[in-house]
Amino acid sequence: MSFLVEFWAFMRVRKKYWLLPIMLTLVLFGGLVALAQGSAVGPFIYTLF
Repeated sequence: MSFLVEFWAFMRVRKKYWLLPIMLTLVLFGGLVALAQGSAVGPFIYTLF
C-alpha cells in the first residue's frame, strides 16, 4: 500500500498524471493474465496480443 501512496505523491509533485492510465492498463493486463492462467480462457488471451 505504501507503494501506491508514494507513486501518487510522485505523480502529484512532478505533474506526471499521464502515468496513471499506463499503470492502470498494466495492472489490468497483469490481472487478466494471472486469472486466465491454467484455465480454458488462456488461448483467447493470446489473440489480444
